[in-house]
Amino acid sequence: MRPTKEQAKDNRQRILDTAAKLFRENGIHAVGVDAVMKGAGLTHGGFYGHFKSKSDLAEQALAHAMQNMLGADALSGSLDDFAKSYLSPEHRAAAGAGCTVAALGPELARLPAAERGPVTNHIRGLIAHMENWQTENGSNPDRGQAITDVASFVGALVMSRAVNDPALSDQILESVRNRVTGRA
Repeated sequence: MRPTKEQAKDNRQRILDTAAKLFRENGIHAVGVDAVMKGAGLTHGGFYGHFKSKSDLAEQALAHAMQNMLGADALSGSLDDFAKSYLSPEHRAAAGAGCTVAALGPELARLPAAERGPVTNHIRGLIAHMENWQTENGSNPDRGQAITDVASFVGALVMSRAVNDPALSDQILESVRNRVTGRA
């Protein structure tokens, strides 16, 4: 029996959510279509009713994940709120639910240029948020500083996940959080 349009829409959403999580946790190339469909509670046979290829799924799932971050509550608050959330031990531990760029940066850079549009748009959005926070704090927007701050956030999260020393990992997060928010 064919699913209703509503069921098909729900299935597609589950596939996107599952793929975004698994890709961020394990890497795009390490996750097969079978794993995504199983994680979504669906059979492999239904995949091509939703996506043309794994590459199509990856592009849409990553765009979905990044759009969710830009629409997240953390971005609607202050820079301090965002820094506390982004540069936190909880975010560090939740790669599957966290920042796509920090989780997949090198892999994203290897995607064909045509597939990196959502990444580019996401990074532009983060830079724009940084510029808005500068204005809210009484400063003129400084695009160069906004780019530096976004790169610092992403880099700090990557480094904090890479080290095997919990104290150093926490220190990396705290140091960048304090620098970007002006507390250092």
